[in-house]
Amino acid sequence: MGVMTILIPKFPLLKEWAYAGFFFTLAGALISHIILGQPFDSILLPLIFLILTAVSWYFRPASRKIVSNRSNSSY
Repeated sequence: MGVMTILIPKFPLLKEWAYAGFFFTLAGALISHIILGQPFDSILLPLIFLILTAVSWYFRPASRKIVSNRSNSSY
């Protein structure tokens, strides 16, 4: 469902939540593998997907980014 949310147009806030869900799930999996002392080949897949998630979020199109209506001049 998260992949479908990220791929369909519109709903930028829902997309942010999907990216956050992927990030926390994959980060937790990576940390769990490391703590259990599993070999590098078990750590590699969650690490690759975590990096792909971060890169996908960072380079997402401007139309999928949340734009704040606040003005920073009041700070």
